[in-house]
Amino acid sequence: MRSRRDRFIAFLMVLPSLIAIYIFVYGFIGSAIQTSTTDWGTNPEQPPLAVNVIKSDVGLQNYEGIMTDLMEFSFRNSLANTFFFTVFFVGGCLVVGLILALLLDQNIAGEGLFRTIFLFPMALSFVVTGTIWRWMLQPNGGVNILPQQLFGLDPLEFSWMNSRDVLLPFEWAQVPSLLTYLGIIILAFMIVNYAVKGRWRASQYGVIAIIVIGLVLLSGFWENIWLPLDQPETETAIAPKGFNAALIGIIIAAVWQMSGYTMAMFIAGIRGIPEELREAARVDGCSELGVYWRVVLPQLNPIILSAMIILGHISLKIFDLVFAMAGPDNAQTIVPGLLVYVEGFRENSFARASAIAVIMLFFVAIIIVPYLWSQLRDDE
Repeated sequence: MRSRRDRFIAFLMVLPSLIAIYIFVYGFIGSAIQTSTTDWGTNPEQPPLAVNVIKSDVGLQNYEGIMTDLMEFSFRNSLANTFFFTVFFVGGCLVVGLILALLLDQNIAGEGLFRTIFLFPMALSFVVTGTIWRWMLQPNGGVNILPQQLFGLDPLEFSWMNSRDVLLPFEWAQVPSLLTYLGIIILAFMIVNYAVKGRWRASQYGVIAIIVIGLVLLSGFWENIWLPLDQPETETAIAPKGFNAALIGIIIAAVWQMSGYTMAMFIAGIRGIPEELREAARVDGCSELGVYWRVVLPQLNPIILSAMIILGHISLKIFDLVFAMAGPDNAQTIVPGLLVYVEGFRENSFARASAIAVIMLFFVAIIIVPYLWSQLRDDE
């Protein structure tokens, strides 16, 4: 049993760290939230860098502005870009990393060399990666002229980061309904998965969740709380929402850098699976492909979840890669991290920059908090 003296000494040892965390993490978060509810940098009568600047409280006006004001369409575009970047970045890293891990698991010659080569991009910073891929994706050089240089074919004409093509277009007012449908699809997939595993209680909870979400959608709940745009027709004309083709090059560069990381996670998980399980599956008549499908992949589910959480966190706060490849003024590739930089350090609109940062924190918390809660519950 630990004595009170031991507990007191342990508390004193961690007290400096606790103080630093409360000041430099939670204190600054609270300061950002408080700043986001003021007019600091948005009031023309109060210069934002004045010594005795007066900051008046405006409530949620900054949040309402970035969600509805026509002049703040860049923020809505950045949310759409972040969504598509996250989906393709996370999916690409998982697929490429898993393929590389499965190839290395075949006991090939020079496995250590290949593993080092695949992991090497991760040693680079996103700035270096962005600079290299910006050179490679020049519209009149790099990848575009490879067919001509290698095979004598016509060069490619894709503009990469300068492309203005918009794929999978949608209206901003459709966002709540589209996300609701996506949530229902994910829940339905989870219900089927739980039912196959015989976890009927979890399946029942999933069915109840789908019913509740469906009732919320049918009741018109989103129409009452989703703020409409000030000028939806004008915004659709000047800044259509969808998957900007200019993001393709950035996604390729990001997957190239981080797929080695997911490969390392997968190869560690595969090597941690007892060989007896594979041998038992082979004895029962499983082919080699069946061994991976029925034995190896199910054992990797916790690793896949961890990789998705980590990669999703990276994608939500991505800044340096986009800055290096496309710059802060490219409306087709804008992301929230870049907007915080532009609003806060170039336009001195500290209140709007804080509001965007708080929204980014909210999205990160949506991903991180449930994961940490589930991990702590499993530990208990």
